[in-house]
Amino acid sequence: MAPPAGTRDPRPDAALARRLLLGWVLAQVAGAAGTTDIVAAYDLTWKSTNFKTILEWKPKPVNHLYVVQISHGQGDWINKCFYTTDTECDLTDVIVKNVKQTYMARVLSYPAENGKPTNSTVEPGRTNAPEFMPYVETNLGQPAVQSFEQVGTKLNVTVQDARTLVRRNGTFLHLRDVFGEDLSYTLYYWKASSSGKKTAKTDTNEFLVDVDKGENYCFSIQAVIPSRKENQKSPESITECTSQGKGVFRELFFIIGAIVFVVIVFIIILSISLYKCRKTREGQSGKENSPLNVA
Repeated sequence: MAPPAGTRDPRPDAALARRLLLGWVLAQVAGAAGTTDIVAAYDLTWKSTNFKTILEWKPKPVNHLYVVQISHGQGDWINKCFYTTDTECDLTDVIVKNVKQTYMARVLSYPAENGKPTNSTVEPGRTNAPEFMPYVETNLGQPAVQSFEQVGTKLNVTVQDARTLVRRNGTFLHLRDVFGEDLSYTLYYWKASSSGKKTAKTDTNEFLVDVDKGENYCFSIQAVIPSRKENQKSPESITECTSQGKGVFRELFFIIGAIVFVVIVFIIILSISLYKCRKTREGQSGKENSPLNVA
């Protein structure tokens, strides 16, 4: 039945409302489907030793890929580790250009299918890392002993200066070249027969300390940056020990060997001399006992 004249049919409005409601629901479903694959990274952590610097994060990707960006705060973002399934990114080549600069980094998460990013207009997930200043925050690696020698009452130890990936005029710099007077070393040394440790410090790479003559000593070294509030010290080096006892034994062995050699030579000479004397006496005795010639 047609509606009375002068009245409005409510059915078109109801149909329009239903269509609008259905469109809104579909939009919400589509929007939700577009965001389910976006998983933002978390637990962003800098790992750096002697300026070798890696950014790590979680989780392992399932249906997404990562892109890492880094900036020093006064320039554009630099893209690194494009569309990777890894959860770490080596940023050393960027930070070694200026280790006294403060860097910012972030990890972007993009939806992916079959290991490839999808053509989606959805905004990627984005997580910022803490700011990082290499000169202050990089850890000091375990130092090494280049050489050592104990002579009498003096112990001399030389530290092997670690090489870094920082360059100057195309040459890789050592730790001392980067830190200069900010870097010092500590020597821990003790008698091999005792546990009591002594310490010595130097602003160079050389130690010369007084020790007891004839005693074996063990020691280790540690790199230190006193001006830092955190990460001041490196792990201690591998323990090394001197060998004074072995040196004395070797000297004694050579002395005894020389004495034995002299004794053997003396015995040989004496034997030859006695043999010649015996022969001489036998010759003289033969002449005395021979008959006289008769004319």
